[in-house]
Amino acid sequence: MKLIADDFISDIRIDAFLAGYYAGNNSGETFSRSKIQAEIKKGAVLVNNKPVKPSYILKEADVIEFEPAEENKIQPENIPLKIIWENDNMAVINKPSGMLTHPTPLEKSGTLVNALLYRYGDNLSDINGELRRGILHRLDRNTSGLLMIAKNNEAHEYLVNAMKAGKTIKKYLAVVKGVISEDEFTINEPILRSPNQPYKMMIGPDGKDSISIIRVLERFSRATLVEVRLITGRTHQIRVHLSSIGHPVYNDTLYGFGKMKIKTEEQVLESYKLSFPQPFDGKMLEFEIPKDEKLVRVINFLRNT
Repeated sequence: MKLIADDFISDIRIDAFLAGYYAGNNSGETFSRSKIQAEIKKGAVLVNNKPVKPSYILKEADVIEFEPAEENKIQPENIPLKIIWENDNMAVINKPSGMLTHPTPLEKSGTLVNALLYRYGDNLSDINGELRRGILHRLDRNTSGLLMIAKNNEAHEYLVNAMKAGKTIKKYLAVVKGVISEDEFTINEPILRSPNQPYKMMIGPDGKDSISIIRVLERFSRATLVEVRLITGRTHQIRVHLSSIGHPVYNDTLYGFGKMKIKTEEQVLESYKLSFPQPFDGKMLEFEIPKDEKLVRVINFLRNT
């Protein structure tokens, strides 16, 4: 296994992360925390090409390497893909709501990566390891919309550098609880992992810089349709930021939406517009998709109530 720590993995002890990573592994090999600690002490785990202690705290961009005797391989699966555009170096995919972007220790099938492996085989970047072949950035399971996919490592690095330099623009549509009075504003609040609920993020002074630009598109009697432009890309950023100002995303039960009149899958949120410089000539490309079924259903309901 080879992974590059992102903001979701960072700030966790290496032994705790690896134990969680292999929780539910059905290969027949047991990787308890005590066994992981033993492997680390034997030097079987490297971070940035160096052995570490079990207590080592992962930092963003750390490169983790650990190859147990039997690690599950991700299987290609014939899952239809909505390809918006592609060339020899990359593709733009419209991920449906309900699909994981990449496998987890507990779910190794039905993800976007399984579908990508079936379509492209080895023609996917592997910088982020086997579990994230081709993946540059991700969307939560129930967030639909546009994702960039890298078909080789050179394109992967080019696009990652473009994102870091602020040359990539990602815009989302969300329906939120309550009526927002301002037409446009910025939320600039740092985000970190909740110490008591590691699957959840929160606002806090020790968090990482996180900036979202909010623009109101339509107001309803008890809700608002907004466009969100991400300046940074933290885990659950939009959901955390909007919840922090008292306007959680419609049906986002993790961040406090509460009861609803019309049921949908979790959060009504779509990555609908994406622009970026094309590898390797720098030509700016822009893509926009229509509102998905979930957004349309909720908006129609709100317009008529």
